[in-house]
Amino acid sequence: MLIKEKIHQAADLLREFGCDCWLTFVRETAVNGDPVLPFLVPGDLTWHSAFLVGRDGRTRAIVGRYDRQMVVDTGAYDDVTSYVTGFREPLQAVLKELNPRTIAVNFSEGSEICDGLTHGMYLTLEKTLEEIGMADRLVSAEKLVSALRERKSAAEISRIREAIRHTEEIYALVAPFIAPGKTEKEIADFMYAEIVRRGLPTAWSRETCPAVYTGPDTAQAHYNPTGRIVRPGHLLNMDFGVKVDHYCSDMQRTFYVLEKGETEAPVDVQKGFETLLRSIEAAREAIRPGAAGRDVDAASRAVLAAAGYEEFPHALGHQVGRFAHDGTAILGPAWEKYAQKPFRTLEPGMVFTIEPRLTVPGRGVATIEDMILVTETGSEWLSHPQTELILVGRESR
Repeated sequence: MLIKEKIHQAADLLREFGCDCWLTFVRETAVNGDPVLPFLVPGDLTWHSAFLVGRDGRTRAIVGRYDRQMVVDTGAYDDVTSYVTGFREPLQAVLKELNPRTIAVNFSEGSEICDGLTHGMYLTLEKTLEEIGMADRLVSAEKLVSALRERKSAAEISRIREAIRHTEEIYALVAPFIAPGKTEKEIADFMYAEIVRRGLPTAWSRETCPAVYTGPDTAQAHYNPTGRIVRPGHLLNMDFGVKVDHYCSDMQRTFYVLEKGETEAPVDVQKGFETLLRSIEAAREAIRPGAAGRDVDAASRAVLAAAGYEEFPHALGHQVGRFAHDGTAILGPAWEKYAQKPFRTLEPGMVFTIEPRLTVPGRGVATIEDMILVTETGSEWLSHPQTELILVGRESR
């Protein structure tokens, strides 16, 4: 079971980072759950609940009475304590027994994926620990939680590969459906019907997955498909992904709608697309363990700048896992909004997107997004990268 695998990994990480105990503290998780919770338990919890992993590998859970059996059934915990009136005494008893010098909890200023402990719950925990003289032992679990999410196991990679397979198949199905006169919404609905047929959830909010943008002057990203009509001479791009066993894909494809009499894309469109390909290859060559995310991003931007295009207003790539945007390290520039994420170094097991973009005036946005795995020696494509512009309206020969 993946939960047991990840909890075992957490114990190894505690030893690696020199921390004694990792504590995840939650309540009413259907309302406000910690992003790391799916690695610890398969469902939502109601009352105050605490999950503890020690550097010795021992695992403990303290949960409300009616949540106990679900936690026991994971087989991941050496001891599961349930309570009725309050969590405080059971938690204090466990911590007294452990007597950890450091207690890592899930808060972070720079990484939303590691910031699951709410301020109110932090205050509650702090008061509980003050009573036993341990409040000064709380530290951030950012390093541990980041590594737990980022260093993906073979089972996690397998799920991502399967999500990619479905995504690529649906892209192949929608390509011949696209035609002048169709709307963005009609194209998205065609894809969504196929998602439903396969019994899969979308990788992010249904409102913007699939996302379809045709022609110039679109929202370009993070917006729902509209009634805008596909027209000849325009670029069309899509952003789309699905989940398989809770793991995501996230990929973009670019199409060109041929004008009457055209058999190939015009020079300006082809130049933009070929520049994207060179930009992606520069990034791929820069990806290796120990490289900083900002340096990979810079390699990609340099190609676009040399060709005369403006830089894209976002990071080159983000990690993918249980969320379409996952992990802490990012392939991005040293901008304020990214905090320390671009300075993090790459490690084997990380899965990133590579997604540069550029604007072809009067045509629209050209962008490609494919998924890549950091390996021990470099990188490996998980998806089949788009290497040719997809032409809409080209007659079969």
